Amino acid sequence: MSSQPSPLRVFHVDRAVVEIYSSKADAGKSAALRAATILEGAISRQGHSRLIMATGNSQEDLISSLVRARNVDWSRVEVFHMDEYIGLPESHRGSLRHWMKSRFVELVHPGRVNYLDGNARDLDAECHRYEELLRERPVNLCMLGIGENGHIAFNEPHAADFEDPLGVKRVQLDELSRNQQAGEGHFSSPASVPPEALTLTLPILMSSEELICCVPEGRKREAVRNALQGPISPECPGSAVRKHANAHVYIDTDSAALLSLPAIDRGLYRANGS
Repeated sequence: MSSQPSPLRVFHVDRAVVEIYSSKADAGKSAALRAATILEGAISRQGHSRLIMATGNSQEDLISSLVRARNVDWSRVEVFHMDEYIGLPESHRGSLRHWMKSRFVELVHPGRVNYLDGNARDLDAECHRYEELLRERPVNLCMLGIGENGHIAFNEPHAADFEDPLGVKRVQLDELSRNQQAGEGHFSSPASVPPEALTLTLPILMSSEELICCVPEGRKREAVRNALQGPISPECPGSAVRKHANAHVYIDTDSAALLSLPAIDRGLYRANGS
């Protein structure tokens, strides 16, 4: 990766550091540079690193930059993804396993990849299996996005729980989520999007040592405003990032369009760390 892009603004919202960039590409590249540094640091300290990664169109710049990172020993990285549709063949272009394989795994060949199987015969057992894998050792980095309705992974507003006792669970997808997936071109229509999915829950995602939340594009502007300047509440699951001690949020001018920047500049959101 080449040099670090310069953010237009850097400020705190509660415990999270937020950086605004002039473009989606710059936000993704900067997030990838931080991700590579975190992974390298974990490998240096303990000989391996563990990564949870989001999939989807908003993550493409981050992932395409990260796969070009030269200093990460991918053979020492264990990878998880955070959700998968129930009943969708892995070969389908909308499958999140397919997305992860084609855009990341087949390019960097991590040492270990753990896939969440939405076609398992016993979905409860699959949730338990995946949760046990996640809890074997601490996760060093979780790279996530925020959906148009504010979801993280498939923790939808109607199903999100900041104190969820489960680590992985089955959920009914929100209509807005199904519209988003069709709008991104992964399905022919909202009706063709599977109605259910498996998802990592908020507590398991927030248990990662570091969070990188990359949320570019104008279609995310309302979700970004609600996550960063609305109440910290399961009604906007993305707001949970503000509670994490090591969260960095990367947005562009389009996704930041509805933020109250005068409030930030007056220090109501600890502008520039003040």
